[in-house]
Amino acid sequence: MNLLKIFLNRRYAPRGVVLLFDLFFCALSVVLAYTLRFNFDFSAPEIHELLLLNIILFVAVRFLGYYIFKTYHSVLRFTSTNDAKSIFLALISGSVFLLFLNLTLYIFKGHYFIPYSILVIELISTAVMIMGFRIFVKMMYSELKSINIDKKNVLIFGGGESGLITKRTIDQDKDSKRKIIGFFDDDPQKAGKSIEGVRIYNFENSFNDLINKHQIDEMIISISTISRKRKEEIVDLCLTNKINVKIIPPAASWINGEFSVKEISDFKIEDLLQREPIKLDQDKINIQLNDKIVLVTGACGSIGFELVRQIIQFYPKEIILVDQAETPLYELELEMREKSRFVKFKTILADVYNRQKMEKIIEKYRPEIIYHAAAYKHVPLMEDNVSEAIMTNIAGTRNLADLAIAHGVKTFVFISTDKAVNPTNVMGASKRIAEIYVQALNSYLEDQNLIHTKFITTRFGNVLGSSGSVIPRFRKQIFAGGPITVTHPEISRFFMTIPEACQLILEAGIMGNGGEIFVFDMGEPVKIIDLAKRMVVLSGMKPGKDIQIIFTGLRPGEKIKEELLNSKEKTLPTHHPKITIGKVREYPFDVISRETQELIDMLAEGEDKCLVSKIKAIVPEFVSNNSIYEELDVITIEDAQKTVSRV
Repeated sequence: MNLLKIFLNRRYAPRGVVLLFDLFFCALSVVLAYTLRFNFDFSAPEIHELLLLNIILFVAVRFLGYYIFKTYHSVLRFTSTNDAKSIFLALISGSVFLLFLNLTLYIFKGHYFIPYSILVIELISTAVMIMGFRIFVKMMYSELKSINIDKKNVLIFGGGESGLITKRTIDQDKDSKRKIIGFFDDDPQKAGKSIEGVRIYNFENSFNDLINKHQIDEMIISISTISRKRKEEIVDLCLTNKINVKIIPPAASWINGEFSVKEISDFKIEDLLQREPIKLDQDKINIQLNDKIVLVTGACGSIGFELVRQIIQFYPKEIILVDQAETPLYELELEMREKSRFVKFKTILADVYNRQKMEKIIEKYRPEIIYHAAAYKHVPLMEDNVSEAIMTNIAGTRNLADLAIAHGVKTFVFISTDKAVNPTNVMGASKRIAEIYVQALNSYLEDQNLIHTKFITTRFGNVLGSSGSVIPRFRKQIFAGGPITVTHPEISRFFMTIPEACQLILEAGIMGNGGEIFVFDMGEPVKIIDLAKRMVVLSGMKPGKDIQIIFTGLRPGEKIKEELLNSKEKTLPTHHPKITIGKVREYPFDVISRETQELIDMLAEGEDKCLVSKIKAIVPEFVSNNSIYEELDVITIEDAQKTVSRV
């Protein structure tokens, strides 16, 4: 057993030993070739006269070929097609040299030094022995490694290239405690075939038999084209049978383009909520962003940072990253320098409410495109900090929009939220006012026939994994042993992955002519209680038993169900199936400009109820829910009617 441990823990055999084995196979092949050539007649004079000399000659030539093509540098247990290619080239080049030597001798001496049959037999025999030896070592290492009581029996879903890479990576990892039992694939033509000796099965027909026969511990999903529905079916079946589920990240996210065992990760709720890949108009996005100066506000936020990651793939001339959070901005700068090859960026600590500072930034860097992601987004916090919501979400947006026009910015993309629809809280209402302002400004400039900035608004729901969102909070609560806190048993939300949201933002940015509010297809709403239960199960525990789920009541301003459109709003299709244009009620620019300025001027008074009353007057559909501002809904009816009549 100690010898076995030494063998398994040794990283590789010395190159000299591998080279000696390869030369020995060459010498043995020469002997075999002569033996076959002379029909096992060991008394033949040619054997006595030429065998030893030819062994020396062949070994010398093969040594030279091995040295040139480095055939003995590879690790035997990791033998691959590249190694076979090197061996083939080394042997063929050596045989060609011997053939040339033979012909030269015939021209000058009138006879051959080496019979051609010897050349052919030696070449085939040496190739078979060398490759056979390597395959034998690889198989023995794999078999000896599997002698381990701690091995997990593993199935891989995906009988394609990704599945093969996963198998090879597991096999080549000396510390791996996984044993590949088989592959699953939905392609009926693959069923019954094998990948490197491991059988491919049909999932529906063979799943129960395999888990009963081999006591499967783990399923690794290693296929990028699988649909969300299919993924959910597989995960549910595995969890029902107490099989741990792992997933392989997309090839684009592999470190340095290479896959390692460390990248086999636990299956997360985000993986289950992901939808089909989005098809973008890469050429048009490239035209808009390539060699352009781009400014991103809120660059340290979940959406802002992902936007930056995607924008730099199109190689803008320079990207300006603005945020008011010092430490996150510093961390963003470090990540850009350490992990990104893109170096043409500038990080600036600034608040969008500070008009003078923002004007200096825009005046200095002259951005051609602005992605405005800076905003306060947490509903309960904004109920208690109304002035901050107004300063950042309304005044900050107004500042940037006005400066964009003044300094010739070509495109301004404003990132809004589904909470702006029939808002029940200050945060949603503040974002709705910002929407109204940029849309009205765009219409005003068009009416005046002025060359102006294109103002485009994007509206979508919650993004998976964003800071402070429900999924990271649930994960933290599960890790702490519970309980999970849900505000209401019927509460539901739309969810979208951060990369998906940012991809659609870029797409909307190129399709907009100005003044549109683009609404993203968020799919079906997800009940938060179902989300919580699924996360508990994915963590290997039982909801209600291992982890309790308790209801805490709706928070101030919180809706039970979010909406992407007002009931009076309609949508128009676009060329992209996941983006529509919301037809919303528009405000005259002079009205909304005056109303927002009055609201901003009221900040000096600092009285929250007065500020909220003004917001309700501007946005008549803003009706507070579970909030101290519900009492204002009756008081502000007359003011709201006045505002509507002016509109």
